[in-house]
Amino acid sequence: MGQAAVPGRARAAVAAGVAVNLCLGILYAWSVWKDAQLASKAGVEPGAPMAGVNAGWSYLSDAQATWAYAICGFTFALFMVPGGRLQDRYGPRAGATLAGLCLGAGCLVAGLSKDYLGLVLGFGVLGGIGMGFGYAAATPAAVRWFGPHRRGLVVGLVVGGYGGAAAYIAPLAKYLIGDHGLTGSFVALGVLFAAVIVIAAQFLRTPPPGYVPPAAPASAKPRPVVTAADRTAPQMLRTWQFFALVALFVGSAQAGLLVIANAVPILNATAKGYAFFAANAWLLAAFGGLVNASGRVGTGSYSDSVGRTNAFALNGLLAAACLFALPAVIGSGNVWLLFVAVGVVYWQYGGTLALMPAWTADFYGPKNLGLNYGLVFLGWGVAFFVPQLAGFIRDATGSLDAAFYLSGGLLLGAVALSRVVRRPTP
Repeated sequence: MGQAAVPGRARAAVAAGVAVNLCLGILYAWSVWKDAQLASKAGVEPGAPMAGVNAGWSYLSDAQATWAYAICGFTFALFMVPGGRLQDRYGPRAGATLAGLCLGAGCLVAGLSKDYLGLVLGFGVLGGIGMGFGYAAATPAAVRWFGPHRRGLVVGLVVGGYGGAAAYIAPLAKYLIGDHGLTGSFVALGVLFAAVIVIAAQFLRTPPPGYVPPAAPASAKPRPVVTAADRTAPQMLRTWQFFALVALFVGSAQAGLLVIANAVPILNATAKGYAFFAANAWLLAAFGGLVNASGRVGTGSYSDSVGRTNAFALNGLLAAACLFALPAVIGSGNVWLLFVAVGVVYWQYGGTLALMPAWTADFYGPKNLGLNYGLVFLGWGVAFFVPQLAGFIRDATGSLDAAFYLSGGLLLGAVALSRVVRRPTP
């Protein structure tokens, strides 16, 4: 991190947080499972039985295949609140350990049930609970070890694990589904993730009482936007800036969530003339994971220099332009242009997940960040209404064009709002 004075326990907390998030990020590879269950892809009606290694499962409509993803995201956001309270009161290890057990159990339920209800309750509810507890533990534990001048970078590194998870989970899931079926993929990953998260959780520690983070170098640019006071959740809720941050989260996160939920189907629709991409559509999800993670680290880093607002606006404007262009790009069949356009949206989305916790700490202090950010994070859960709405749009119209236009408009609205948000006055 560029500072010799940073203790080894601080670096261990960052590394453990990355490891936890590399498992929780299974959500970002959901489009691989969605593609394997789509009735429209198989040329059958929803509810038709599957055969071979997936015997016992049934095909789903686009809206049905999105529900487990959307419910997981909303449950994730909802349980960030009790997860943050648990982290603030008892430390990060308890919440992260519980996260591993819940996510593992959720994958087992989803795989062994072999039905739509099991997907919703296992992956959607239990998996979402695990993600909420784990995510609430990892980021605040790492942030408290570092001063404001490193806050954006540290957050970017930790949440980058969540964003980058799709880079390895997407191809791994594709292989497991092909060789061992939907059930085998969920069971294998559930056991793996539970073990990794529980072990990594033991290395998540908060600083001891009286700990003072290393100061910024003398040459560092002052950051007047950082608050000098730590505010409690009730105090935060009495400021209009809290509601503005939630709105910014909704407007910016929905764009990336829309693309993540449909990455594999989008590449399938674009790559009809390319046999390689048509057979390996998971590549867009894996590529997105890499860019998502890079966007978190990159945006978190340069937001420390140019400010959260400027970084948010830059990312948002570029991503909105790409969303408006996506229908034409998909229609053109240009796979390389698709990767560029989707990559910009993934970067913007990753940047949002780095900016929002850093922004929350800037406005309300790091002491109560677990619960405070948990409340702000509810905006991320609300943002899932856009990909869910997109599922209904696609079932009704046969394309996602209207959903992309809607998403671009919401993102522009968030950029406009960001220009008037200022830190709360003392």
